[in-house]
Amino acid sequence: MRHSLLLRLLSGVALAASVMLTGPLAAFAEEKPAVAAAEETPFDPLSVNTFSGAFLAARTADFDKDYETAVALYKIALQFDATNADVKQRLMVTQLMNGDFEEGVKLADALKNDPAVERITAVVRGMEAIRKREYKSAEKILAYKGPNDLDKMMNDLLVAWAKFGDGKPKDALKLISGMQGPEWLAIFKNYHAGALAAAAGDKATARARLNEAILDRNGASAAPDTFLRAVMALARLEARDGNKQKALDAVSVGDNFITSYAPLKALRQSIEAGEKQEQQVRTAAQGAAAVLFSIGGALNRDGAEDIVSLYLQTARALDPDSDDMLVLLGGLAENQKKPELAIEYYRAVPEKSPMRRISELQLGLNLADTGKVPEAKKHLQELIDTDPSDLRSYLALGSVLSDAKDYKAMAALYDKAADVIGAVPQRNHWSIFFQRAIAHERLKEWDKAEPNFRKALELNPDQPQVLNYLGYSWVDMNRNLDEGLDMIRKAVSLKPDDGYIVDSLGWAYFRLGRFDDAVAELERAAELKAGDPTINDHLGDAYWRVGRKLEATFQWNRALGLKPEEAEIPKIKLKVENGLPELKKTEPASAEAKDEKPVQNSTPESTAVDRKS
Repeated sequence: MRHSLLLRLLSGVALAASVMLTGPLAAFAEEKPAVAAAEETPFDPLSVNTFSGAFLAARTADFDKDYETAVALYKIALQFDATNADVKQRLMVTQLMNGDFEEGVKLADALKNDPAVERITAVVRGMEAIRKREYKSAEKILAYKGPNDLDKMMNDLLVAWAKFGDGKPKDALKLISGMQGPEWLAIFKNYHAGALAAAAGDKATARARLNEAILDRNGASAAPDTFLRAVMALARLEARDGNKQKALDAVSVGDNFITSYAPLKALRQSIEAGEKQEQQVRTAAQGAAAVLFSIGGALNRDGAEDIVSLYLQTARALDPDSDDMLVLLGGLAENQKKPELAIEYYRAVPEKSPMRRISELQLGLNLADTGKVPEAKKHLQELIDTDPSDLRSYLALGSVLSDAKDYKAMAALYDKAADVIGAVPQRNHWSIFFQRAIAHERLKEWDKAEPNFRKALELNPDQPQVLNYLGYSWVDMNRNLDEGLDMIRKAVSLKPDDGYIVDSLGWAYFRLGRFDDAVAELERAAELKAGDPTINDHLGDAYWRVGRKLEATFQWNRALGLKPEEAEIPKIKLKVENGLPELKKTEPASAEAKDEKPVQNSTPESTAVDRKS
């Protein structure tokens, strides 16, 4: 099923439409729990001895994004039915996504007349021709007369780089300049025209087109990775031409788009030091790889992993040392829950690359995800020691300490980070104070936590996670109830589709005794974040309080089946057996809640795990 989606997107309108959506700029780090590897007996593909067994097992591995196993199983399936076109198609695509480019090319040649995969085989065969410097063959293979805007853009840009490789840069630039299409086309046209002109030594054209690219704010949002490449290409061009201030001005444009981006910081330092600058794209192969990188980066979001993997792995075959491509592949592996593979990509980033620090930070987080927490701590602490001013290093190590529940060390770490910030913090420093607040809250040091929550909100008043955490904490402690509830509501309005924040609003209503409101919000949270044990546990509690006891028991049992935290299991089991105890009503602490009789209690429901962040 996943491949059928991939084939459909590669050949139809859906892919062109999806590129208009805002592509995500790689987030620095999300707090995520380390997952201990289960002790399992490794699956041996060679043990499969029927076509149906091999094919079904391959599809399962494919769905799980275990491409290596899928490739082995599809090959076994072909041993039983060597002419099966569907298996060949799936094998080719899976080989490409697994990085087996040369094997994928062989099948692409064999399937070049198969209309079901014609768009894939054309791109792969064209890229192979460029890799082999068979530029005229590449132009012929990549000729495209179809109606799809994205397919046309991709092939035209690849043909332009083939013309460049064939010694015809003017023809290549003429082709790019004549490209027509939707508004989102501009960022891709301008970057590739600028990069190609720079590689050809046409500084005036390169400068003009790259300037157009970095002034395209809509394009920057749609294709941030391409935008940042344009920024760095222009900065390198100006620096190499002796225009140091113009080079630094270009870097500043990038800084205004994304703050504290390590590669821009490294590039700025390199330019200020007077180091010689080399363009990232200098050859036809690198240019062709950049085309697929541009598109893959723009499409990089949940649900598009197969397409992005195919594009980036194909691009990597032509430009194996591309640092930002390796980081993007590492992020993709993280999203696919493959931390070991992510570590391989991050370690492959060249030592002197401006992307190296990002790769080292992400490597540390992935070490923790593989259970190597002491090694992760040591690795990230060394990064802090080498550059104490890089606040993202503190956030990365803080994430590992949080997952390890070492809140004392976490608080001390963020104290040091706050010292680095100094007396006049900037808006982008809100996360340091937020994380320090969380550490103190977990240590039950509310007198230290609250001022840091407030500082985070002072710096970023509309940050939904801070609003949610502080608001819920107040409600949970029966303090500032009206203000706390307003904060949670505001957080929900800012992120209405965040199941955890909606859960907080529902649980806040529950804590205030507003059980009908709690049911409404918690049901919505359960829809938004299906399969979360805490949300189902909360919903069960709310159902019980409104008299829907059978549904409450069902939700508690469901929560148990979803593997809640160990400490919560006996509490939930107790509720399954006995339900909730009778309420002990008290006077409300909020004017808004007067009619609802908020409650204070020490029942199992009051100690359930919350989702404040």
